Amino acid sequence: MNTAVHNKLVSFIWSIADDCLRDIYVRGKYRDVILPMVVLRRLDALLEDTKEAVLEEAYFQKEVMKLVDWDEHALQHASGYVFYNTSTWTLQRFYERTSNNPQLLLANFEEYLLGFSQNVQEIIEKFNLRAQIRHMVNKDVLLAVVEKFISPGINLTNQDKLDPEGNKLPALTNLGMGYVFEELIRKFNEENNEEAGEHFTPREVIDLMSRLVFLPIKEALPKVMTIYDPACGSGGMLTEAQNFVKDEEGEIRCTDHDVYLFGKEINDETYAICKSDMMIKGNDPANIRSGSTLSTDEFAGLQFDFMLSNPPYGKSWSSEKKYIDGVDGTDVRFLVPLKDYWGKEEIVAATPRSSDGQLLFLMEMLSKMKTESPTGSRIASVHNGSSLFTGDAGSGESNIRRYLIEQDYLEAIIQLPNNLFYNTGITTYIWLLSNRKSAERAGKVQLIDASQLYQKLRKNLGDKNCELSQAHIGEILSVYQELATVERQGEEGIAAQVFENQDFGYYKVNIERPQRLRAKFSAEAIESLLYQRGLEAPMRWAYAEFGEDVYQQLGQHKKALLAYCEAEGISLSAKQKTALTTAKGWEKGQALYAAAQQLMQAIGEQVYFDFNQFVAALAKQIKALGLKLSATEKKAIYSAVSTYDAKAEKVIKRRLKLSGQKLTNLLAHLGCTLEQLPDFGYYPSGKAGEYLEYESESSLRDSENIPLKEEIHSYFLEEVRPHIAEAWINLDSVKLGYEISFNKYFYRHQPLRSLEEVSQEIRTLEAESDGLIAEILKLV
Repeated sequence: MNTAVHNKLVSFIWSIADDCLRDIYVRGKYRDVILPMVVLRRLDALLEDTKEAVLEEAYFQKEVMKLVDWDEHALQHASGYVFYNTSTWTLQRFYERTSNNPQLLLANFEEYLLGFSQNVQEIIEKFNLRAQIRHMVNKDVLLAVVEKFISPGINLTNQDKLDPEGNKLPALTNLGMGYVFEELIRKFNEENNEEAGEHFTPREVIDLMSRLVFLPIKEALPKVMTIYDPACGSGGMLTEAQNFVKDEEGEIRCTDHDVYLFGKEINDETYAICKSDMMIKGNDPANIRSGSTLSTDEFAGLQFDFMLSNPPYGKSWSSEKKYIDGVDGTDVRFLVPLKDYWGKEEIVAATPRSSDGQLLFLMEMLSKMKTESPTGSRIASVHNGSSLFTGDAGSGESNIRRYLIEQDYLEAIIQLPNNLFYNTGITTYIWLLSNRKSAERAGKVQLIDASQLYQKLRKNLGDKNCELSQAHIGEILSVYQELATVERQGEEGIAAQVFENQDFGYYKVNIERPQRLRAKFSAEAIESLLYQRGLEAPMRWAYAEFGEDVYQQLGQHKKALLAYCEAEGISLSAKQKTALTTAKGWEKGQALYAAAQQLMQAIGEQVYFDFNQFVAALAKQIKALGLKLSATEKKAIYSAVSTYDAKAEKVIKRRLKLSGQKLTNLLAHLGCTLEQLPDFGYYPSGKAGEYLEYESESSLRDSENIPLKEEIHSYFLEEVRPHIAEAWINLDSVKLGYEISFNKYFYRHQPLRSLEEVSQEIRTLEAESDGLIAEILKLV
């Protein structure tokens, strides 16, 4: 639409707030009136020409056919739109025929609102418009507001009109009305600093995303397109994407293509704004749904050509966990098939930590990709840095990254400048995905660092203090489309690198070292057996407080015990609470302590530097004394009387007989030779065919992240074995992980300044400060 006409409309509507609502509403609440009234006036204007036809159809249905409920399709046909109004009122008639009587004003306007179709009623409810109407009636400004919106000096209809001076006022197309509405939303978001950008992505970012999504396949765009945003806010990203494709003055100009928009939004007001925008532009408002995208798969079974989104990041999804991990199992949108190190495929959860659900929205979009279309689906999604690297191998975040990279969906990630968004100054990234990569992009990912491409704003808008110019957008697009590698020149400009998918993957491998234990019975060591593991603190307190009463009169002290735990912040499970407050729990520890005392008397307080000998000696005495000890109780005694000692012998876990097919299978499993078995924890005992496995010392366990392009055993021999001779690889612990680090690939080391340079700067500053102090004290 004509820019001058557009600006005039926006300015006029913007002025209504100051002219009519000043002193009635605080400035930050102007939008609560202006936005729904813009919607009402636009809908009202569109329905003017078919008003009589709708009233005739309504009369026919109620008076002739005696229908209890409206025939929606017939009324929509009569109105020519997906909405209608069956009341006799229009805003023009309301202004002309309603006296300034509060009760009458309210009754007539309520009748007008009730006449709208159900899809408009939902918008009215979400806007909480009825409460605003009551407030304006009480403050005697409703008629003044209505008068402004029906002013003959502006044209919010879809037909050409003349103003009072006879000047032509051009018709306002749906596209033009959309521009006006979006501009108002933007201005209100900028004005209200508390909410600035909460639901609004800067237009230049949407422009960049649209270009990245549409331009690579602009010659093959489907005649019927679907666009989806799972966190659509006020709908700006959807409508801007639609405009990019269909605008007659735009770059693509597919005016003969049909574009259908779909979205979901959890916030009531922004949902109402989005749905209104769909109506105003002639889109189907039924495709915009209210509620949580994560809790309910609203568009199950649907697939979309294009998806653009700026989902919330750093926001907890713990309240929705019960829906995602429901009684029927994890929602299939958040499950992915992945192969383990051995090539066995399993279905694993692709759910990040509950404190940040942004990647769940990406999984939602992945689940809606078209699989049969020649062009597939293309996705552009904004995320912060945590999506790139948060989560270790095997975590939900890593599984998501791994899945989309191994499926070869990820085309590029673009780092944007800081302070580009209205509500955050942190670093943000655009992820670009496709399930129909071009041949030259197959198996590759391009990283583009555009963090230094920006121009400063003259005035900050919330956290936003810079923007991307069209030249910047063009430069980013050019680097992306050419799949270019670019070295940044100096401190400014763009940088880009192209990687193979495997470059982002790694094996996480546990490197083990043998357990070496020294064992010795002592009265102090076995005393801990009186107290159950995990309950030592409250049990010790109770024994010190009540003595032998804990064995004879425990019931009398139950309340005191639980009160102590509560005061100390000790959280108890039901099982622990029972063990702590019943005689059986205490008697169990007493019996184990008594058995340990007997063993100590039999074995003495000799120090064993070979734990294997100690275990054998203990087993012999247990049998001789006729003690009935479970494996758990034996383990508790071992733990109480032993400690790690680097000088002690290695603790043998088991002895294995390896020969024939069993040995062949093990060598194939490990991918090694007979001589290399010790590198994987199998040590020849000296006896033919016998191998030893040692217990691993958990406190000395180390994890190595080994790039996928490297072989685990070779890495171990080069990086670990020279430093720790007795270490071995726990190949069964291997997990595959993926992470993407922009700092790793684009960081450029800045050498430190010389000591002389720093010293000179300090001396200069000291001289300046001395002069300033002297001047302040008027000594010079």
